Amino acid sequence: MFKIRKGRFSDVETIVGFQQKLAKETEGLILKKQIVSRGVRAVLRDRCKGIYYIVEDKGEPVGMLMTIPEWSDWRNSTVLWIHSLYVQPRYRGKGVFKKLYQFLKARVQKSNRLSGLRLYVEKSNIPARKVYEKLGMSKDHYLMYEWLK
Repeated sequence: MFKIRKGRFSDVETIVGFQQKLAKETEGLILKKQIVSRGVRAVLRDRCKGIYYIVEDKGEPVGMLMTIPEWSDWRNSTVLWIHSLYVQPRYRGKGVFKKLYQFLKARVQKSNRLSGLRLYVEKSNIPARKVYEKLGMSKDHYLMYEWLK
């Protein structure tokens, strides 16, 4: 049975490790531990930046994600972006993300201040796209562009 809880400072090493694995697996990036550690600590200190959610199986962290709030003046409410989603390989296909998604969706449905969930996915990540669509998420009509230093 999976348990979901908010991330805390005692999770920094786990979150940093998951972030490094995620970057390597999805984008072939090697992230510097010191920088990621500072970034994770900044989120844990300031919930306006985001909130980590850890999924545990018998006390062992097996996955995580971070939600980041985005204000929508069109909706007069906040949309939560799902970021930094990582599930350990041996737990993939076992409902870890489904549990997280249902947890967040229920939170949004109960709140007058939240209006939805969003995430982005690499175009080539077909297995993830199928999971999101199976859970009822739809492709939006926007394309995401970015500039990064």
